[in-house]
Amino acid sequence: MAHWLYKSEPNVWSWDDQVAKADAGEPWNGVRNFLARKHLQAMKKGELGFFYHSNEGKEIVGIVEVSREYYPDPTDGTGRFGMVDLKAVKPLKRPVTLQEIKQEPRLKDMVLVNNSRLSVQPVTDAEWAVLLELGAVSDQG
Repeated sequence: MAHWLYKSEPNVWSWDDQVAKADAGEPWNGVRNFLARKHLQAMKKGELGFFYHSNEGKEIVGIVEVSREYYPDPTDGTGRFGMVDLKAVKPLKRPVTLQEIKQEPRLKDMVLVNNSRLSVQPVTDAEWAVLLELGAVSDQG
């Protein structure tokens, strides 16, 4: 299974907002980048990702799960973009800041470090393990 990272501005959609949706989850809409769209199209139900607060905080705060695979985004008038649904799984015991990520040598090739503007991005298995360690998460479920 692949792993992902989803960026959201907490003043628009925060981890607390995501958690409040419980098992119903929430559509991850509004993505208008072709590379991010490609990542959304590749996602499979049950895959896990990190929930990242961008702009304010700049930190990974939780783990989410794809609860519905790619489908058309009704907020896109062009019909070119789609979305997935995500549900909260668990918070990190300790948020992992962008500064920490950039200082961790094992994460030097991470997309977040090298293309920080991309709103939906893949995370390798090795990066996933390091971030779980930094976030003090011993299990994912």
